Amino acid sequence: MNYLTKQHSFWLTLLFLFGLTACQSAPTVQDVSGPILNDDAFPLAKDVHIESEKDIFRLDKEARNYVKRTVGHIDDPIERTETLARSIFKRLSFDLLYSGDANTTANETFHNRAANCLSLSIMTYALANEADLSVRFQDVQIPEYWTRRDGISLLNGHINLQIVPRPRNANSFYFYNRGYQIDFDPQALRQNFPKTQLTKQQVIAMFYNNKGADALLSNDRDRAYAYFSAALKVEPGFDSALVNLGFLYRVSELYTLSERAYLKALASSPDNLTAWENLAYLYNYSNKMQQAQEILARVESKRLRNPFYHLDLGRREFDQGDLQGALAHFNRALAIDNDRHEIFFALARTYHAMGQKTQSERYLKKAKRTTKNLQEKELYQGKLDLLSRSSI
Repeated sequence: MNYLTKQHSFWLTLLFLFGLTACQSAPTVQDVSGPILNDDAFPLAKDVHIESEKDIFRLDKEARNYVKRTVGHIDDPIERTETLARSIFKRLSFDLLYSGDANTTANETFHNRAANCLSLSIMTYALANEADLSVRFQDVQIPEYWTRRDGISLLNGHINLQIVPRPRNANSFYFYNRGYQIDFDPQALRQNFPKTQLTKQQVIAMFYNNKGADALLSNDRDRAYAYFSAALKVEPGFDSALVNLGFLYRVSELYTLSERAYLKALASSPDNLTAWENLAYLYNYSNKMQQAQEILARVESKRLRNPFYHLDLGRREFDQGDLQGALAHFNRALAIDNDRHEIFFALARTYHAMGQKTQSERYLKKAKRTTKNLQEKELYQGKLDLLSRSSI
């Protein structure tokens, strides 16, 4: 099964999933030697335009004027921070649609009607800088969470922003300067997951990784390689980009390079289950069955209490036409966490496919009640309105 890693503020990691067995001890990560990149294997990659740091964070005159109109008249840094944050969310509520594959620069996001959370975070960072506010990115340590696109499972990460008012002058300071947290996923914000600070370079690498994952989903391997290599030149140990590069090498039948990329990812992040699972698939593909099963056993034991693991397995069963198997996985996910609209919708969709419209309607209503996103509420209401005469 296929997995990528992406940013929801998010980055993608490609993954494969197949039969798992009982828990065993973790394999030891081998030393990695030899080059990770192979430009000769993707000769057209050199012609791909890669956005520079300036390109990613640039704002045009219209965007800069928006900041000036919004907070240019406000002297107090705290009030300026609050006003800018409120204005951004108000603007997004009226003008923007969420799209997981909308990996755009700050200026593109400002003008487009679609964006994902990484793009929104990059745009907000640029706007806050224009407003002379101190802003930093944070990596939010969410549990493994998958979405599906074009038959591929996308493992998502998440980032948010913290804006801190700058003192008015060198002789000023604030007793309380933790700042204001801006998160475009209210569920992640509400659950208060642990966070670590990210550098601007790490976020640039995430942007490149997302662009590479999108290219790989479109089967544009040269473009995918160009972006993955760009990400690794900015952040050589970025495990998500290494896993995605390993996936690209595997589908390109460059198996030695694929293993090397996975092992380097694990050397950087030994607990990266996505890297382990992709490595297991590679070993299974290479007839190293025992090594593959040892890895998969450990991965499964760590995922059994993750509702999104069962949600992802259920989606796979659904795609393969096994509705009873899908239902079993979705119910396991619900038993672990009964406060996720994605699980309720998965159950509604499965019951609809089984012809049980009463149950389908019941879970659609639960999905609508549970989500905090107005766009999703409207989507679920639309499905409720069409339930009797169309598929969901």
